[in-house]
Amino acid sequence: MKKLFRYAVLALGVMIFAGNGLNAVEGGEQKVNALVKKDAIELINVAGKQRMLSQRIAKDYLYRGMKIAVSKADKQLKESLKEFKANQAKLNEMINDPEIKNLLAFVNMSLDELEGIVKKPFNLDNAQLVLDLSESMLEGSQYVVDSIKKLANIKESKVIARSGKERMLAQRIAKYYIAYQAGIKDKNTVDQMNAAVKEFDKNLKFLMNNKDNTASINQKLAQVDKLWKIVYKFYLNIEKGGLPFIVFTTTDEITKKMDDVTRLYVKLYENK
Repeated sequence: MKKLFRYAVLALGVMIFAGNGLNAVEGGEQKVNALVKKDAIELINVAGKQRMLSQRIAKDYLYRGMKIAVSKADKQLKESLKEFKANQAKLNEMINDPEIKNLLAFVNMSLDELEGIVKKPFNLDNAQLVLDLSESMLEGSQYVVDSIKKLANIKESKVIARSGKERMLAQRIAKYYIAYQAGIKDKNTVDQMNAAVKEFDKNLKFLMNNKDNTASINQKLAQVDKLWKIVYKFYLNIEKGGLPFIVFTTTDEITKKMDDVTRLYVKLYENK
């Protein structure tokens, strides 16, 4: 009960921080000097990548705990924690707005909690806490993205937004797949998994039909689509299980390619 209460408080905290942040940025141009517009797109991409890392950290913990792809998961977990911290430091350094800094502080608080748990022996209780904290970090990071856009008065391209989100969705798919195999077999696990697969598929179709795509972008998306058509049905068979290593490797490959695509989109649209 104490743990549930603590995370209820954390959830309330992000709502309060987010509310303050959004209220503060409604003035738009009054605080534009707090964030140079030319840096905003890059910061949005960095904050957006935090969403993916929040899911990958939890996924790696679960894979390591289940003794599947242990060396890869352990290495990736350490690298993801390091990258997440570096990105948080960059965001905190470049953003002066106090409300966004509050959001960043909340995400850091959740990260500290999560980092402590991943060092403990694996069990179902700890696995559930890691899942909960990864959701808090995801939600907090999304609010940071939204607040940066409002602060800099930027209307983010739907293309960049969807491309960036694909990175997170691929890791989210793997997270919930392995969570189910680990024994967290409630309806929410299945529903979240299926929702991530559905949204990824919808976004991929949208991106492939984008008329502004360069040859390089189309090539990368074609590679993702080819892989996706082969493996997405595996992901939907979450209750059947049996393919955790394939899920680990394919979602990582998709994430890598979508990260490349997102960088190409940022370069394409920042000059328009």
